[in-house]
Amino acid sequence: MSNKQTTIAKDAANKKLIVVREFDAPLEEVWKAWTDKNILDEWWAPKPWKAKTKSMDFREGGLWLYSMVGPDGTESYCREDFKTIVPNKSFSARDSFCDENGNITHDIPGMHWKNIFSSTDTGTRVEVEITFDSEVDMEKIIEMGFEEGFTMAHGNLDELLKK
Repeated sequence: MSNKQTTIAKDAANKKLIVVREFDAPLEEVWKAWTDKNILDEWWAPKPWKAKTKSMDFREGGLWLYSMVGPDGTESYCREDFKTIVPNKSFSARDSFCDENGNITHDIPGMHWKNIFSSTDTGTRVEVEITFDSEVDMEKIIEMGFEEGFTMAHGNLDELLKK
């Protein structure tokens, strides 16, 4: 059982959330879990939801189109547009809600993600910096349950990395 905890700090002045989590696995394994669609589908959504990739092209300028599938079969689509990738170190992307064809919908705010991976004595540290266009957008995402959901997803990844 991992005793690692997800910490989420809110930097309202800079419209930013900083998420930090350590995983008991080597950096290459954790990197792959964040960048391989088959592994992402196994942990990305908080239970009882499931992530389902429609397509993924993990490269600068590429796109991950996926849905979060609820227990009743309801699907909510998201797209991640990859901006920069430094293998086994970091990647950044624009995350947006969209329809099943990847057309961005603006009823839910988008986010800019920067994911930084580093080795530790016991595994891998992942720091995710999520920047919003406004403080109101940040608050809306928090109200939707982002903190609880992302923390639960990290727990799913812990379980997966133990296998």
